[in-house]
Amino acid sequence: MLMQQILNGVMLGSTYALIALGYTLVFGVLHLVHLAHGEVFMIGAFVGLQVVLWSGGGSLLAIVAASVAAAVIGMLIYLLTIRPILARKGHFLAPMISTIGIGIVLQEVATRTFGAEQVGFPNRLEATAWHIGPVTVTSVQLIILSVSLGLMAALHIFVTRSRMGMAMRAAAESSVISHTLGIRTDRIILLTFAIASALGGAAGVLVGLSFNAITPYMGVDMGIKGLAAMLLGGLGNIYGAMIGGMVIGVVEVISVAYLASSYRDAFAFIVIIAVLAIRPRGIFGSTHHVEG
Repeated sequence: MLMQQILNGVMLGSTYALIALGYTLVFGVLHLVHLAHGEVFMIGAFVGLQVVLWSGGGSLLAIVAASVAAAVIGMLIYLLTIRPILARKGHFLAPMISTIGIGIVLQEVATRTFGAEQVGFPNRLEATAWHIGPVTVTSVQLIILSVSLGLMAALHIFVTRSRMGMAMRAAAESSVISHTLGIRTDRIILLTFAIASALGGAAGVLVGLSFNAITPYMGVDMGIKGLAAMLLGGLGNIYGAMIGGMVIGVVEVISVAYLASSYRDAFAFIVIIAVLAIRPRGIFGSTHHVEG
């Protein structure tokens, strides 16, 4: 029973980790909390669902389509609502407040386009189950875990091995110095928003597959979980975001299994508060830049 719950928690936590990675990348490069990221995640979920309904394709096609759509939305958010404010060098809270506004806009657009009712993915995507001793593993769980871990591994390789990834880390250290070294900071920031949003879009489909339910309002709850995972792991630390998401997922699932489902969010945040009370900078420390 415990092993089954841990597996379920890791599966759920891996989706939280993808959302947290999006927050972490943007915060590391811009020192900005992107509060519309939860809504980008939600749009990705609906795009994935529509692709499945229109094309009859499978979950992998939905994940790719959601990632691409979310990346485009993320770049538009930066170009239209964040960069103009940063260029005018206004109050440091202004860009963050603008992301709240665009988040509300995206939520309203989704409500009018897709309706406010809860919807699920088609029955043809239902899971096949395999029993391995005391643990039951489904095809949906395998998809969620493999895609989540694959994206995390791809991000690690990109940040640590590629020239663009190293440029992103340099821009996170100091935009002035990186610009002096010939790095086009504005392009790096745009790329960061694209990658962060693509991860959120993929997570939207994975969460939709996990719960078989998406709504235009799901971005708020999942966005908070992603923020909490980033905070728990340590601001600006991509590995901390991964671990933080896993921890929240496992705690949440175990609390539902052994305590009370109505307090699942409360138990998760109690653990976060406890960890931060002991180590305020998070599990891996707050460095205020992207660590690879």
